[in-house]
Amino acid sequence: MEFIVHDEPVGRAERNYIAHADLAPFGLDGQLEQLWLRPLDGDLFAVACVPFRAYGLALGDQVRLSGDDRVSEVVTSSGHRVLRMLLMPRSDQAELHRVISDIQAEITAAGLLSEWSGDRHVAVDFPPRAQADQLFQIMEREVAEGRAFWEWAHVKPFTA
Repeated sequence: MEFIVHDEPVGRAERNYIAHADLAPFGLDGQLEQLWLRPLDGDLFAVACVPFRAYGLALGDQVRLSGDDRVSEVVTSSGHRVLRMLLMPRSDQAELHRVISDIQAEITAAGLLSEWSGDRHVAVDFPPRAQADQLFQIMEREVAEGRAFWEWAHVKPFTA
């Protein structure tokens, strides 16, 4: 089993709870994504990280867990969306670092939250009505040049 972990979750707190999302329903057999959750009332939790691989989940979504500590359903959507981008390896490391720096700068300038999985995969949280035109321009350029892939995590619903 391979675990996709969040080393620096945006919602880290003293009372977080860690559960998993099975990624098999999304074509990633044998993989689980570790999700940081904030306990709510009763048996509900709020997602406290920006999901890297699971579809249909976003920061702040209220979820319910199964008996084996896996996310079993999304109870209430927060209205947030997740934009994920994977940068391709490059022979010119200085150029790759420049692009990563530009992306990080635009995420900060737009007031958005993000998490990195390794040094080339970023997941960006988009709350309702968020604007990030400059970030989109950088990402669109990288995709058009064949140097990256991107997707919205809500293109598929969450499935347990």
